Amino acid sequence: MNINDLQIEKGILPLFDNTINEFSKVVLKEMFTQPISSIEEIKLRQAILKGFTYNHPILKNYHYSTSYINDVYYFLEGSQLKAMEKQVLRYKLLTSTSEKIKNANKLTQLILLFNKLNSIYFSNLNLASFPQEYQKEIKEILLFFERLNTDYYGRVVQEGSLKTHHLLDLAKRLLKEKSNGLITQFWQRLFLFEAYLSINLGIMKNNFTFPELSHSRLELRNFYYPLIESPVLNNLETDSNVIVITGPNMSGKSTLLKAIGLCIYLAQLGIAVPASQAIIPLYVQISISINHKDDLQNGYSHFMTEVINLKEVVKKAQSGMPCFAVFDELFSGTNEEDALEICTTTINGLSNFKNSLFLISTHIQKLKDTIKASSKSIETYHIDCKLAGNTPQFNYLLKPGWSNLKVGKILFEQEGLNQMLS
Repeated sequence: MNINDLQIEKGILPLFDNTINEFSKVVLKEMFTQPISSIEEIKLRQAILKGFTYNHPILKNYHYSTSYINDVYYFLEGSQLKAMEKQVLRYKLLTSTSEKIKNANKLTQLILLFNKLNSIYFSNLNLASFPQEYQKEIKEILLFFERLNTDYYGRVVQEGSLKTHHLLDLAKRLLKEKSNGLITQFWQRLFLFEAYLSINLGIMKNNFTFPELSHSRLELRNFYYPLIESPVLNNLETDSNVIVITGPNMSGKSTLLKAIGLCIYLAQLGIAVPASQAIIPLYVQISISINHKDDLQNGYSHFMTEVINLKEVVKKAQSGMPCFAVFDELFSGTNEEDALEICTTTINGLSNFKNSLFLISTHIQKLKDTIKASSKSIETYHIDCKLAGNTPQFNYLLKPGWSNLKVGKILFEQEGLNQMLS
């Protein structure tokens, strides 16, 4: 995957990050770097997230002390619990008062945390709203609480009657869970649950939409790039596998490409997208090339970086792998004559990979006469822009056809550069 230009971690992830501890945050980040490889798994994740929407009235105030979760986690992962087991027979007589108080405090935190999770949240969930596969995971969390007898110990703590024998009994229960690997499994399930909850809160907060999955058709209604304040809504419907986008500088081509690319990528994660309606194919390989940079580490120039990137995409497509790729201002790093020739070859050649989709923006006007625009595999769109006198008016709307508008000279003159340089 080549998705750096989508700004997933720094820009998009914060839209979904409502986690309340670092453990769940790690799981959330992992989910955003691991696209799903099958339509069935994507639908499963969508169904899980929809279950969280159904249970929102119960989970909307999901919270607990972050210090408690940290203390409990490291207590269970540390050696204190094991030490208590060894001291069971002589705990009352030989364990120091300070050690008893320390253990009592840790186990009291554990009881309060687990009892709150169980009594307020998990035991009140409508399990039928989740797919059966995920119902089993939640039931395992409930069984974990049941085996620890959290209801009983919660009442004991609330009554202020927690005694040494309670602590030792709970320690035994915890050690049994730990020896069977069930505490590790509990944490994994809990942090995944919280990552799902975090994503779902982001979906609801931003009013994103779950896409339908298709084998070839792409349809996006009122889609937009969510990192822009007051973004323009656009529509795109296509069965083609190459889309060429034109438009003058500053018309919003790069932002539009990011918006489409983001919808495609979030769909592959099983997550809702910034659109009012969406039908999106499954792509195994995704490559987004928008912010051009010279690859100094590998010694590649701007142009050579584009060549290598294109080659990697074509190799994947040739193998039969469904690919989605974005090429912003393709081959702008070489002279116009070379760029026209190799862009023509690229666009016409990519049209042969019917199970893939390629978005290409360009300023090369002569491509209009050299690409197979009459082919059903290639469509042309432009970002609309009009002139009011000599002033460009950008509306950032995507429309069919080719843009012939040139505003570079106008902007050059408006800045007074003709006079300054004459």
